[in-house]
Amino acid sequence: MKYLILLGDGMADYKIKELDNKTPLEYANTPYMDKLASGTVGLLKTVPDGLPPGSDVANLSAIGYNPKQIYTGRAPIEALAKNIALGPDDVAYRCNFVTIENDIMKDFSASHISSDDAKKLIDLLNEQLKLDNIKFFAGVSYRNLMVWKNGKTDSTTPPHDITDKNINDYLPKGEARNELIKIMQMAKEILKNPINNTSANAIWLWGEGKAPKAPSYREVYGINGAVISAVDLMKGIGKLLKLETPYVEGATGFIDTNYDGKMKAAYNALKELGFAYVHIEAPDEAGHMGDLELKIKAIELFDKNIAAPAIEFAKEFDLKIACLPDHPTPISLKTHTSDPVPFAIWHGQSGSKKYCEDLGKIGIFLENGTEFGKFFFKDT
Repeated sequence: MKYLILLGDGMADYKIKELDNKTPLEYANTPYMDKLASGTVGLLKTVPDGLPPGSDVANLSAIGYNPKQIYTGRAPIEALAKNIALGPDDVAYRCNFVTIENDIMKDFSASHISSDDAKKLIDLLNEQLKLDNIKFFAGVSYRNLMVWKNGKTDSTTPPHDITDKNINDYLPKGEARNELIKIMQMAKEILKNPINNTSANAIWLWGEGKAPKAPSYREVYGINGAVISAVDLMKGIGKLLKLETPYVEGATGFIDTNYDGKMKAAYNALKELGFAYVHIEAPDEAGHMGDLELKIKAIELFDKNIAAPAIEFAKEFDLKIACLPDHPTPISLKTHTSDPVPFAIWHGQSGSKKYCEDLGKIGIFLENGTEFGKFFFKDT
């Protein structure tokens, strides 16, 4: 048997008055996800009590692990994706390029700065920010990294949680506060350089942590596979679990990503390895932007370009498919919540049922990612 998990980041939401009191998932035209919902359905608690509702925590659950056992922070997972070796006392921080106006976080993505422009600014920071124990690494778009040799951890806030809010209420609050604020202030001055023709006028440091450790996917589930995603976070999770992370040209982490390329990579992983985890970022980005029309469009593109070809794969393979978000990203809040998410597990069943948050009313409830993984792979 082959196994495929389809992850629509942030697809879940709350009911919205403008949608006749439906959620975006309820409202969107999703015939292929509805077909998947003819299988086993329910809700999954992806965010354990006491952990933040980030995509790092939630995707570790959705791929079948307990984040409480392995999670150290978001940035060190992304460092794995870039083959950045962290010493035992090194601390990685996520470094967003952001737009701040009059101390207000106007855009956590600096207008989704291009990866090429971000790389130029990362090079500029490394050249001009003269701190021997600090180095910056370019990622995808606004998602970059800073590594602090023999550094300190802190209490930080994701910038996508504070859109349109005063940043002074959310600056670092722990033992590294002074050093981190100093680095952000130095970066702000450096980004005034004429070479910068983007809206990125500041950096925001968050998601800190030291190098994580975890048992491999083969050790836990007895199968090899691949994680297919545009973003370093997911590639890092793949590498942490000893899964392959194929490069997909044109994968952007936004609504214009290369869907076809991702599904071709998934097909190859299923054929050669037996398992694929396909991650699509666009619904989450739309949720953070508070753009309802864009979120509905992102969900419908996920259905047409991800769920539909996945069902076609079942004509060739004995295939079990799981479809779910990692966490909700409600339009009304523009950030993540810890609410359980709807899942569907399909193994060739006929019929159709609306895929949405209401599946919890008629399905089962799974308490954590380990339960989900064991349930999904129970035939192996």
